[in-house]
Amino acid sequence: MKPNLNKQDIEFLIDCLKSGKEIPEAFKYDLFPTKQKEYELVYAGKARKEDVLADKEEAKPVPLQIEKIFNGTNYPLFQKDWHNLLVFGDNLQILKTFYENKDQIIKNKIKGRVKLIYIDPPFGTGDEYDGANGQSAYSAKRKGADFVEFLRRRLILLREILADDGSIFLRMDYHFGAYAKVILDEVFEKSNFRNEIIVNRTKQGALNTQFETQKSMNVGTDSVYWYSKNPETRFKPFLKEAGKNAESYWHTFWKPGNRPNLRYNIYGVKPDRGQWLWENGRGNKAINNYKEFLSQKDLSLEEYWRKTGEIKEFIKKEEHLNSYNSVKYWIPPREFVLANTDWTDIGGYSKTTGYPTENSEELLNRIIESSSEKSDLVLDVFAGSGTTLAVAEKLGRRWIGCDIGKLAIYTIQKRLLGIDGSKNLENPKKKYGKPAKSFAVVASGLYDLGKIFALEQEKYTRFVKDLFEIEETKRDKIGGVGIDGMKRGFPVKIFPYWEMKKTSVDEKYLTALHKNLGRKVGERFYIIAPANNVDFISDYHPIDDTKYYFLKVPYQIIKELHKVPFKKLHQPQSKSQINDLEEAKGFHFVRPPEVEAKIKVSKDKIALTIKKFETAYTQDETGEKLKNFESLAMLLVDLDYDGDKFMMTHYFFAEDLLNHKKKDEVEESAEEIKKELKQKKEITREFPKKECGKKMMAIYVDIYGNEFREVFNLK
Repeated sequence: MKPNLNKQDIEFLIDCLKSGKEIPEAFKYDLFPTKQKEYELVYAGKARKEDVLADKEEAKPVPLQIEKIFNGTNYPLFQKDWHNLLVFGDNLQILKTFYENKDQIIKNKIKGRVKLIYIDPPFGTGDEYDGANGQSAYSAKRKGADFVEFLRRRLILLREILADDGSIFLRMDYHFGAYAKVILDEVFEKSNFRNEIIVNRTKQGALNTQFETQKSMNVGTDSVYWYSKNPETRFKPFLKEAGKNAESYWHTFWKPGNRPNLRYNIYGVKPDRGQWLWENGRGNKAINNYKEFLSQKDLSLEEYWRKTGEIKEFIKKEEHLNSYNSVKYWIPPREFVLANTDWTDIGGYSKTTGYPTENSEELLNRIIESSSEKSDLVLDVFAGSGTTLAVAEKLGRRWIGCDIGKLAIYTIQKRLLGIDGSKNLENPKKKYGKPAKSFAVVASGLYDLGKIFALEQEKYTRFVKDLFEIEETKRDKIGGVGIDGMKRGFPVKIFPYWEMKKTSVDEKYLTALHKNLGRKVGERFYIIAPANNVDFISDYHPIDDTKYYFLKVPYQIIKELHKVPFKKLHQPQSKSQINDLEEAKGFHFVRPPEVEAKIKVSKDKIALTIKKFETAYTQDETGEKLKNFESLAMLLVDLDYDGDKFMMTHYFFAEDLLNHKKKDEVEESAEEIKKELKQKKEITREFPKKECGKKMMAIYVDIYGNEFREVFNLK
């Protein structure tokens, strides 16, 4: 489409480009008009696809940092150049990182290689969802157009990283299913819509006889929308347990058709129309198989079939009839039959882990088994309880799971580390019996500073380049000074603190640097250095016409370098907040909260008392310091800690630690919870001593995802 610009607009834009001025936002759609599709959903706040994919969009790619590797001894992490990933962080940032395809952990391993995506995002209603007993279980904060755009941006990126022969399954409830379908049609194209699958949500509720009329019906099902990336993509049949259809039976061997070569003599019967089901050789072999069966007397047909390897086919003729309908072939007993779009024969949700809204393994088994092969890559960016990952592991697929919640990460970690004791997919009465292959827990957007400085020189250089979005350049020196890349067209140098241990980025260092650079460098020069190695309080230092900017590690986001304000990750303080969707923007570094706690061991119980909990962060909105306990999100506990692997045995939201709620009491608001937490002088939680081992680990999590870990000796 031709841009809608007049002569004055063109002259103004040329002047902006010549002078290096930023082009006003108002010209965006004039310069790059969006081609209108046949139909699309129009709503407030909708971004262009091009803007979602661009680096200028709010969510930027962020580096990945490996926190811990599990099962790496028995299953080497980089075996066959792959490792399974459990990623903590905002999934929009993570997807941007996958799409950008530069991070060394995932480069050329994910983009365009994901065979199957399954997501069950929080349903965007703004409403509460009921628990098993009818009480409020959780709520979804985002709603309306806000939720639609939240989902659409992620779907755009998911499509970009999906393999050409891949597919996506999106679970949604009745509130937003229609909107989700339109968005999926827009992003993946209507021609790639495969089907809508109906799955169980809850069991039928009890009859309420209090009222003669009602406003709505009980909700028993959700929809799973299935799309491929390519309309020609083929899939294996979806199967379900045969149930009452499992019994063997005889079926007519004749069918309508017009193939004369399939009209041959069987038991003296030759059809004059239609045709037999199989060609002559196969049919005669089945006749002989049946004659062999009749020659023995001890076994039933089914017993004979199983004894001979479950491979033989049989054809017989009913003696009292002489038409083509009298010829029958035997259909053996079946464990599975073809499934249609009604999947209410299996559970939709489960309660294996205790995590809210846990999808069932039966559901994911059916999807993954039919839509992927062994070693294919499976992705879930709303991983939650980790059902997708656990089933992918059991089926021999590679997998990636992402979640913004610390509770989800530790729930999944425990589930995978204990997967050998979970149920076998083929026979639920048996255990799976195998440990999980090696997987790495990865941080995205919230980094451990100590681990950054512990990196080897090459890995540190790569990490900070990704952190500050440094572009590669063929030019490696200016005025004899080595440079490491470009940012916004200006050179960047990474301060080699590992070599210059007695030197800082001070006025003396800059003067010597500028002496070599002179006027060759231009108006701006960036220096990346640890904050402790930078002697300047300000963000830059001018010498002549050049400003030397400091990108400090840890780095506090400034407006000059980031167009959107930094926004931290947020963790829930109650079960009802678990699906409140707060997007993170930018990145930050781990700053453990300040915690004071003690253990009291008595005859029958162990009491953990927390006297102090204060986050090292200030509020996003006000910049004020949060008071004692106000920032506490969760307490996670392993009562039998082995000194290596944290296997969460209990978790408590901050609200659970208030010790005043009755079982059926209505959930409190976020502000009410914070108000009550601020009034607390101490918090105590007791555990039965018989459940405890020699050591106990407690992980205290603040509302920004920072942790304080503590190990107590109990014996």
